[in-house]
Amino acid sequence: MTSPLVVAIDGPSGSGKSSTSRGVAGRLGLAYLDTGAMYRAMTWALLQQGVALDDPGAVAAAADAVTLVSGTDPLDPTIHVGGVDVAEPIRSDEVTGSVSLVAAVPHVRELLVARQREVIAGSDGIVVEGRDIGSVVAPDAKVKIYLVADPAARAARRAAENGGADAAATEQALAARDRIDSTRAASPLVQSEGAVVVDGTHLTLDEVIDAIVRIVDAAP
Repeated sequence: MTSPLVVAIDGPSGSGKSSTSRGVAGRLGLAYLDTGAMYRAMTWALLQQGVALDDPGAVAAAADAVTLVSGTDPLDPTIHVGGVDVAEPIRSDEVTGSVSLVAAVPHVRELLVARQREVIAGSDGIVVEGRDIGSVVAPDAKVKIYLVADPAARAARRAAENGGADAAATEQALAARDRIDSTRAASPLVQSEGAVVVDGTHLTLDEVIDAIVRIVDAAP
C-alpha cells in the first residue's frame, strides 16, 4: 500500500504558512490541514469553559473533553468545536494571546498530534502546516519545508491581516511567541532534519507557492 504524499510546512508565526500551504495544496490537488487552528480551537474551547490556562494540570484535564473536527478542503478550510464553527473566534486577540500556553502542555500536544496523524493517514495526499510537522507529527513526510521571513516582513504581514495593527507592537508580539514556541519542552519549533528552507521575505505569495511546488515536483 502506497503512503499518501505528505508535504510538511513548518515555520514561525507570520511567515505566511497558511496562505502558502493552502496555495500549494490547491495547486497540487491535495488536502490541507492547519494544525495551528487546532491549537487555537482548543484554546478557545478552554477559554469558554473558564479554565485557568496558566495551570497545565487544569488544561490537560479539560482538554480530554474537547471535540475538534478539522475540514481539509484548501479552498474552504473549516474548524469546529463540538459542532460549532469557530473559524472566526479562534482568531481573536484573546485566543492569540493565550494559545502558546495551551500548546505548551504536553497532554494537549499528545491529543492533537494523534488527531493530526489520523487525518494524514486518512488522506490521499495532504499539505500540513504547523511548527512541529516535520519533526514530530510526520517525520517521514516526503517533503519538508521550513518557511521563514525576516521579523519586519512577518510583522507587516500579520499587522495587515489584523486590520492595520501597529507593526512595531506586532513584531514584539511575534518575537515573544517565537521564544515560547522554540523553547517549550514539548515539540518545540525547530527546523526538522531534511527540511528545505524557503525564505519568503522578498517573494510574493505566488512566488513562494511556485518555489515549494517545484521542490515537491523534484522530490524522488
